[in-house]
Amino acid sequence: MEAITGERFTSPEISIVETVNLPDQVLLFLYYPPSVPLFTQDDLHCVYLNSTDLTGLKLKLRPVAVDTESLTRQIVRCSTDPRGTIGSLLVKSNSQGDDDGGGRYLQVGPIQHRWDYLAYEALVDRDNTTIVFVKGFNLRSEKISDPSRFKCVYGWDFSKPKQLITSEALIAAQEIVRCNTPLSVLSGLHRQTDNHLLDSVKVSIRLKGRGTLHSVARPVVLPVVGPNRKRQHEMCVCTMLRNQAGFLREWVMYHGGVGVDRWFIYDNNSDDEIVDVVESLLSQNYNISRHLWPWVKTQEAGFAHCAMRARDTCEWVGFFDVDEFLHFPHELTMKDILEEQTSNIAELRALCYSFGPSGHKKVPATGSMVGYTCRLLAPERHKSIVRPEALNASLINVVHHFHLKQGYESILLNASIMSFNHYKYQVWEVFKQKFYRRVATFVADWQDEQNIGSKDRAPGLGTKPVEPPDWSDRFCEVRDTGLKDQVIRKYRDPQTGLLPWQEKQSEIENKVLAVR
Repeated sequence: MEAITGERFTSPEISIVETVNLPDQVLLFLYYPPSVPLFTQDDLHCVYLNSTDLTGLKLKLRPVAVDTESLTRQIVRCSTDPRGTIGSLLVKSNSQGDDDGGGRYLQVGPIQHRWDYLAYEALVDRDNTTIVFVKGFNLRSEKISDPSRFKCVYGWDFSKPKQLITSEALIAAQEIVRCNTPLSVLSGLHRQTDNHLLDSVKVSIRLKGRGTLHSVARPVVLPVVGPNRKRQHEMCVCTMLRNQAGFLREWVMYHGGVGVDRWFIYDNNSDDEIVDVVESLLSQNYNISRHLWPWVKTQEAGFAHCAMRARDTCEWVGFFDVDEFLHFPHELTMKDILEEQTSNIAELRALCYSFGPSGHKKVPATGSMVGYTCRLLAPERHKSIVRPEALNASLINVVHHFHLKQGYESILLNASIMSFNHYKYQVWEVFKQKFYRRVATFVADWQDEQNIGSKDRAPGLGTKPVEPPDWSDRFCEVRDTGLKDQVIRKYRDPQTGLLPWQEKQSEIENKVLAVR
């Protein structure tokens, strides 16, 4: 962090139209006129105002990330800092180092939102209903709420009630509200182009007796495709992650070999090399995309959002984490299992077996599947693979499974057919990241004094990320090398002895070091 000076002036072309304050970051929504070049992370500094500093000096930090959402919109992520409040962005006069005093300032406007009282995303479904994703109502997990208490509110400026359009809610559950979309709004959305994103209508939710949520949600129209059309992909996967770039390659490359065709990565504020890893996988013809999802404790909503995006191209979608790997003990593939399912089966559940550090104190160079081979005897919970076409309109899910439409059923597969190896209790340097913040809405953070005895937590750890002396030997009741043996037999290069994700991971690390 450095002190900076310089005369402040604003750019007439590019503007910060609103901000969202997260617990440890600030999201700055940057809008551009058409055809104006977009900034990179090297072009900007986050500028902080210090009310206790009478000299007028300001502090600057490099942005955590700059994410491009469209040709006219970026989200700049700035760290929060106890020594000052984010006041502007400095557009540097050059990107080679410190600004020389000739940079431009983009002011943070008066529209600032709290992350926990916000409508943050919205989709228009094929039935012309608007699905609004919200924080702030504290609705109960897996319960349908009374929709008559809610209304969707559409407009450009929510401080002007006479210019707003409202619509009754049809369904409200967890952190999702679904309403009929007014025809005037719908026609405007269908005429919208990327170049006019700033002019597009926003949507929020009004709750009786509570007022209207702040909003950054601009509805995105989903493709209208017939439900009976053959899908492009048989098997897709959605996952939400933060700072898991070092593990993503193994997860994608392995699952590509057992039948996964498409990967949707919901990035929950990573600041590692995730973009480089995704680009590298794309260059190897893996059909993978990264979707910025900065919203705090919204995993269930994120999975529902992903299911809607994947529905028209994916017959089946799995929802599991990058430390969870499908295991087929008899060396079947995902295609073998999916082909056996009748049309009324819409959810396949598979048991999760939790593996421990297996004696390791450092991250195994071979990856999780070969490195971790000792686990707990009994399974812990399950994860699911679903037909998104069969999901209930409420989109209720509890991470492990969704609610289905009437007429559809779920089945629990025998572990001898398919299960998940969950590398949950890895070496301490990896595991301790779980204390940062849990992404699930209805799960307490591990540093909170809540539900300390929950199976979601590591037994005996409490609320402090302090490594027990015997951590590397814990959670070891059964030696299980089933998946390890398959991986070595199928993937290891006989000449180099390396697994494919080891080779490519070295290339990425060398590239990052060269840039630094």
